[in-house]
Amino acid sequence: MLGAREDEEMTQFHIVNSTAKSVRTDLALQLLRQRAEKDPDVLVALQERGREWQVEAQNLVERLSNESPIWKHRIRLANMEKGETTIPAASMAMSLKPLLQSPYFGGLRHDDQLKILEAYWAGMREVLRPVFDNPTEYAFQKGVGVQVMHAILPHVLELVKGQALPVTDPQSYTRLLREPLEKLEGDDGSGNPVSGPTFWAAAPVGAAGTYSGSAGRRVLAAKVKQALPDVDIIA
Repeated sequence: MLGAREDEEMTQFHIVNSTAKSVRTDLALQLLRQRAEKDPDVLVALQERGREWQVEAQNLVERLSNESPIWKHRIRLANMEKGETTIPAASMAMSLKPLLQSPYFGGLRHDDQLKILEAYWAGMREVLRPVFDNPTEYAFQKGVGVQVMHAILPHVLELVKGQALPVTDPQSYTRLLREPLEKLEGDDGSGNPVSGPTFWAAAPVGAAGTYSGSAGRRVLAAKVKQALPDVDIIA
């Protein structure tokens, strides 16, 4: 602090180091993506640390928010009011990490990645239409549903390719996921079994809320994955 007295410097040092708040993750990712676009060295540094997925994820999140009929007004970007949004941008970006680090999806162009994500969610909408019609009343387009369904997407993509189905056609995902999603069952807040769209209803009506922790999400992802068919070898 140029021109400040020693006691003023100590006061400001104490204030900065005792009351400073971290930058919100969604804002940090947005700024990181902008820096990487302007400065190639930033992306190189991220690649060296295995963090380039953060820029790729943020790019997909922003494009989904702006271009996807399913996700428009549902993803809460930095400085947005909650409104009718269902998931923060940072949570959406984090859910894409395993997908972007998978060999097939991670190697695609951004435009093709976006087409697959849109087809995937459109296909599931055909199975769980009530959930998508009232997304704030269900957990499917919130943290639990998004992280679980993105966690199994690398496996689903292998099934789609194994059955020689088009990866950008929503019907490919409807065909594979209808039975697993319709028959997915759990207990509601009263201990009664619920399935289908009701499984994803907000507590205490639905059961998805009981899988909200990281361990719970892994269990739920495993339940959905186990209900899927085996991957076939293409002759």
